[in-house]
Amino acid sequence: MTTVNINEVTLGIESFGDDDAPLVLLVGGTTMLSWPDTLCERLAAGGRRVVRYDLRDSGESTTRDLEAPAYTLRGLAEDAAALADALGGRPAHLAGIGVGGMVAQVAVLDHPGAFSALTLVGTRAVAPGPPDADLPDHDRATMRRLFARPAPDWADREAVADFAASGAEVLGNDPLAARAVAARIWDRTPGTKRLVHMANQLGMVFSRLDCEPRWRERLPEIGVPTLVVHGRHDRFFPVGNGEAIAREVPGARLLVLEKASTAIPDAAVGEVTEAMLALG
Repeated sequence: MTTVNINEVTLGIESFGDDDAPLVLLVGGTTMLSWPDTLCERLAAGGRRVVRYDLRDSGESTTRDLEAPAYTLRGLAEDAAALADALGGRPAHLAGIGVGGMVAQVAVLDHPGAFSALTLVGTRAVAPGPPDADLPDHDRATMRRLFARPAPDWADREAVADFAASGAEVLGNDPLAARAVAARIWDRTPGTKRLVHMANQLGMVFSRLDCEPRWRERLPEIGVPTLVVHGRHDRFFPVGNGEAIAREVPGARLLVLEKASTAIPDAAVGEVTEAMLALG
């Protein structure tokens, strides 16, 4: 685990596999730990150099003004292209999960020469705020339960881990896995400020980003092999969002994980790895 300086910021990265192998760049959603260790390891075993990274204002990456970020979604997309270049892996297979999937869509559209393949996991093609009328929004009952929980003391590692586990239970993810990841995110969070810990755990900075202009109408411009992965039981970005992306990106393959929600469960890692490797 190390850092790379690009676009006047520092990004935290972690690498797996041979440095000379084809690059798979994993955009965090928002921290790199949204991508399971086992998936990174299996991709590396499949002959890829895998690099996962933290978005700005999360993990080991530059953290500045969490309440008024001075960059846009397109700035995060520029980071992805610049990072691929800095790592010497262009064109790279770019993969994004959650909000990282939004970054990845814009990155491939704005920097088509930088990427050779695209994987999108548990994401949608509009952000932030309400989706288009033809796209399913967050499940309301789930959101009520999720936001009815009292916030933890963000400076208390165990309280934060408990909070993550309860949230995973509401969303239909594995509570034990969520607890472990939350504890690791907490350990990697720089400093002791409660706001910084909260931002790292919730990815709340993304909701404050300028995501204009829209990019959904440009999806047919994507000209690289594309895989869209979505959990059948995703209540945050329901599966109809992934289905829409797969319809609108030419030649995209849709892989629906029948027993998954927002996270990639251990049982699905092999299937997702195989599908990603098949893109080239």
